[in-house]
Amino acid sequence: MRSGETFPSYLNLYRNDELARRIERAYVSLEDCCLCPRECGVNRLQGRQGFCRVGAEPRVASWNVHPWEEPPISGTRGSGTIFFSGCTGRCLFCQNYPISQLGVGNEVSIERLAEMMLELQRKGCHNINLVTPTHFVPQVLAALPSAIEQGFHIPLVYNTSGYETVEVLELLEGVVDIYLPDAKYADDATARRLSGFVGYVAANRVALKEMYRQVGEELVLDNEGIAWRGLIVRHMVLPDGLAGTSKVLCWLAENLSRRVHVSLMDQYFPAHKAVGHPILGRKITAEEYEEALSAFDEAGLENGWRQEHEE
Repeated sequence: MRSGETFPSYLNLYRNDELARRIERAYVSLEDCCLCPRECGVNRLQGRQGFCRVGAEPRVASWNVHPWEEPPISGTRGSGTIFFSGCTGRCLFCQNYPISQLGVGNEVSIERLAEMMLELQRKGCHNINLVTPTHFVPQVLAALPSAIEQGFHIPLVYNTSGYETVEVLELLEGVVDIYLPDAKYADDATARRLSGFVGYVAANRVALKEMYRQVGEELVLDNEGIAWRGLIVRHMVLPDGLAGTSKVLCWLAENLSRRVHVSLMDQYFPAHKAVGHPILGRKITAEEYEEALSAFDEAGLENGWRQEHEE
């Protein structure tokens, strides 16, 4: 940290009024919505909905203590997850599809969103984990001043599909302490067919570079091994090599750093429209996961986590 800098850094942005300026800029984006690479262009301030199927008010499906994230995120007291309804994707296999695609959740006020953050902090959570937050960035920013005024002070985690724009990420510089993005695919046609993403690969890679620029390659940990700042990239292995795992991991090593933390995930199971699908309708095999582990090593990646394969 620079001399005189307060941590988390959003406290500095609040004190010098930069946070207020960011909020104003973010809400302008809702008038002609361009918060994700789709740039639907609808006026969400007037209640219109784009691809994500949400309007002007934040919609929250759940908020609770979550103990099953990566070790530096969940730690010993859990991560305070806030699951937002709606999504910028349409994954056929989404394990949270009632929230992301069916709209399960309730609209809440900005003040209530701030209260949720404070409630999770009081429960002892190490951080606030904003899950699928892209389409609600203005509302998250707007909730921060009230939360800060009531004593909010723990890190913010931005837990995303990785389908982002640089312009929105720039609004989050100095606000988000830990980026937790996916790198889902190495092929645009596959990304569109399986998840409905348009131009995913280019958007994802530019976004990952911007996140890396903001927080660097090293996770900043406290004395207990809890993350306070940094980047963790997630990649879930799909059946039949559909995610392009080797290409994704090589790109991360070559274009970010071999030291970037990567979470290689063996937790795919058929859900939603993947049930009965000729390829997606099964879990990955032990051989497929072994290939992914080998790809991790061959890419020269040095840091991260590997889940144990279970038949």
